[in-house]
Parts: sequence; C-alpha cells; structure tokens
Amino acid sequence: MHNAPDPRLEDLPSKAQLFRSSILAAIGAAVILVTAYLPAEHAIDPTGVGRVLGLTEMGEIKRELAEEAAHDAEIHAEGSSSVIDDIFGLFVGMANAQGVWTDTVTFTLAPDASAEIKLVMAEGDVAEYMWVASGGRINFDLHAHGDGQSIDCDRGRGATDGEGLIEAPFAGEHGWFWRNRDGTDITVTLQVRGSYSDLKQTN
Repeated sequence: MHNAPDPRLEDLPSKAQLFRSSILAAIGAAVILVTAYLPAEHAIDPTGVGRVLGLTEMGEIKRELAEEAAHDAEIHAEGSSSVIDDIFGLFVGMANAQGVWTDTVTFTLAPDASAEIKLVMAEGDVAEYMWVASGGRINFDLHAHGDGQSIDCDRGRGATDGEGLIEAPFAGEHGWFWRNRDGTDITVTLQVRGSYSDLKQTN
C-alpha cells in the first residue's frame, strides 16, 4: 500500500491566488452569459458578438417559437371554453324546452269524490299537459266553455294517465273534470305549461 505524500505548504495556492481565480471565473462566466447564453436563449445581444457567431438568430427563433406556442395555447383555451359554453347552452335550452313545467298541482280524491281544474286561455293559446293517477283508476273529461260556447275534447273511464295539447278554439276556461269511481283514495298529479293566464282548481 502506497501513501501519497502530504502536499508541501509552499505548493498550496495562497489566499490572493484563490481570490484572483475566483474573480477570473466570475468574469469568464459573465462573458459566457453575455456573449453566448443570452443571445442563444433569449436573443439578447448587448455586445454584438452573438450576432457575429449566429447565436442571436438562434435565440430569436426560440423566442418566436415560444410566442407561437403561447398563442396557440391561448386560442385552444378560448376555443375549448366556447365549445363548453355552446354545449352548456344546448343542454339548458333542452331543459327549458322539455323539462320545465309552469304549474304542478297534486290532489287526492276519496271514493266518489271529484275535482276540476281549468286553464284560463285566450283564443289561439296552446298549453301542454301531463297528468298521472296513482292508487287506482279514474274517470276524466277534458272540455272547454266560454263566451256562450262549449266543446268536449277528450274523455275516458278507468284511466291512469293522460297527456297532450290544448288548443283554445275560443276564449274561456279549458280543463279537466276527474271523478274517483274506485273504492280507494286516488292521488292525481297534473303538470301544465304554455299559454294561459290563470289556473283554477275546485274540489
């Protein structure tokens, strides 16, 4: 086994030499920063050396590519937001068109009891309706009257539901008469929307 001899004190660099080396290293780093790194990476060339060496042109290309990438990302984000807004608007429109009822009425009829609900409509008004009976079957009559006129639109016996449109041929009250002919309580839920000025209920 060989042991390396300890360095002699006179062979070690002095503090002045270390300081001078540090200064030279810092100057060298600054020169490299100004003449090479800044021109090549950021197209910043305060000395003009980078332009001579072709480094500044490289930095300009990198900067242009970065700006284009940022611009493309911004456009993509705006486009995505627009698509999301369009889809959201479509769903909202569908919900408004299909899922929102202006009025919902629920009532329960004992055996042999009856109820009547009328919509006050002007001539030409159109209303959409849907009703469901739970607990049994029910008789109904859909009719209209007003201004000395009357009309029967639909009727049924032992029904459990109904849906459709009411198109008012004249101004007046248009609606339903239900009677429970079963031996148990029946709950009726009616939903309506469209053109009418009032909803009247009598039991």
